[in-house]
Amino acid sequence: MNTNVSASRTASYVTTADGVQLYYKDWGPKDGPVVTFSHGWPLGSDSWEAQMLFLADHGYRVVAHDRRGHGRSSQPWDGNDMDHYADDLAAVIEALDLREATLVGFSTGGGEVARYIGRHGTSRVRAAVLVSSVPPLMLKTEDNPGGLPLEVFDGLRKASIDNRSQLYLDIASGPFFGFNRSGATPNQGLVQSFWAQGMQGGHKNTYDSIAAFSATDFRGDLAKFDVPTLVIHGDDDQIVPIDSSGRASAALVEGAELIVYPGGPHGITDTHKDRLNQDLLDFLRR
Repeated sequence: MNTNVSASRTASYVTTADGVQLYYKDWGPKDGPVVTFSHGWPLGSDSWEAQMLFLADHGYRVVAHDRRGHGRSSQPWDGNDMDHYADDLAAVIEALDLREATLVGFSTGGGEVARYIGRHGTSRVRAAVLVSSVPPLMLKTEDNPGGLPLEVFDGLRKASIDNRSQLYLDIASGPFFGFNRSGATPNQGLVQSFWAQGMQGGHKNTYDSIAAFSATDFRGDLAKFDVPTLVIHGDDDQIVPIDSSGRASAALVEGAELIVYPGGPHGITDTHKDRLNQDLLDFLRR
């Protein structure tokens, strides 16, 4: 277990031991039950605003930070990997002295939550929620034959170098929200929000993060989960396919509950926000 986390904070930033400034939001009553949110790639904490507003209105203290290199946080050249992401989450939790927290992670953020528990344990954790999340392992390997081929992620890297602005528009206009499916009508507000959040991130940070979310093996981290765990995933997720991710994670965490959204795309935090908000509230109230 890694406990070497030192941090300082101001009203909007936590500064990590290696000097990275992490922007954070701390909404709702300060004496309410704590819920933290870890966002996906290449987004920021703004991607959780529907869930944060809803839960804060229901009496929860909701905290979300922009991952290093993303959003309004610093853009360090190094440290754009899952161990640093997890330690940054620990820095926020400890700087704000959060206890009995439910950790909620979306996509890459689900990996961040898993690695946090793997490195820091659950002494400050009440429960965990993985939404459209990348664990156990996205990359196809000899012992993970159901993963996605390396060529998929190499293609993302090439597209990021060639024109990451267009890449973000293409992802948001197509598979992320399921707008490429027959009969779907792209919502330009969601597309533009995704693009704007992505372009706030550092070029190298978001590039390096592709390896972090795709090639990190979280199976050992999931084995350390010893708190109530909810896994939520859409069965039409074209970004992080459910069989090798949501279903596999739920099978690896003892006692985990799996909720499948029929027809749900990757970006269910927006496309299915009302259902997700209620499912989160129901889980939190147990």
